[in-house]
Amino acid sequence: MPTASNGDTKLHYETMGSSDDPTILLIMGLGAQMTAFREDFCQLLVDAGFHVIRFDNRDVGLSSKTPGEPPAMEALLGLNGEDPSTFDVPYLLTDMSNDAVAVLDAADVSKAHLVGVSMGGMIAQTMTIEHPDRILSLTSIMSTTGNPDVGAATPELMMRMPMSVPTSKEEAIASSVEIYRLISGPAFDEEEHALHAAKDFDRSWNPNAQSFQIAAIFASGDRTESLRSVGTPTLVIHGRLDPLVQVSGGEATAATVPNSKIVVFEEMGHNLPETLWIDITNEIIDHAYANAGG
Repeated sequence: MPTASNGDTKLHYETMGSSDDPTILLIMGLGAQMTAFREDFCQLLVDAGFHVIRFDNRDVGLSSKTPGEPPAMEALLGLNGEDPSTFDVPYLLTDMSNDAVAVLDAADVSKAHLVGVSMGGMIAQTMTIEHPDRILSLTSIMSTTGNPDVGAATPELMMRMPMSVPTSKEEAIASSVEIYRLISGPAFDEEEHALHAAKDFDRSWNPNAQSFQIAAIFASGDRTESLRSVGTPTLVIHGRLDPLVQVSGGEATAATVPNSKIVVFEEMGHNLPETLWIDITNEIIDHAYANAGG
């Protein structure tokens, strides 16, 4: 499969559909591989007339891994809300945004519709701020602005979230199932998720991915003021039941980006449940077609 380059960082990506159709670039969230955008989800977009690109962010899947040891998860969580200029991290959301631009370059795509989920929404927002000439529209899903006063995880969730890093395939699968059980809505299928977690482990497992990426999120700070000047047509999608990035994060995004639209799914948590794929992709499709000319 093809690879894009941003300096020394290699980004693994794949495409679906015809390159003659308008492109949707899918950007996945924290610690998740591109395969978290399931093929059938992507196919709904292809069937609607889009060229779809999904890729592995740095530190996950088949893309480049950051050398060295990341900061401990407990230490990172303790830094949330602190002055980001004091953080010593190997990369920022800006670098991950540039990774996404490199994928577009490698795929010979001049402009794309962006769809980012969770951290992917933060990357997509950053890309829209820094590379507006490459963006036709933005869809920010279950994400937030970087303002620590909105979109925070619930205290109840943080009390129950596993903090230890798995050391085996069995532990990684069990940890993934437990995390998604806690953050997902009522449609979560534990058995199916365990099957996908096993496939992802076999594809590529990096125990340091989440720590490095959380460090990038916290060190990148608050995008609120920059988002106020965004002219890109923006759709915000969020789940009312999301305990990891509470709906206030999506509401703040929609309130900050001029002329944006927000859609809240009442039975959705912090996941993309198959039961909502048609509804979610229909929102993405309608938004993209309404803004086909940029």
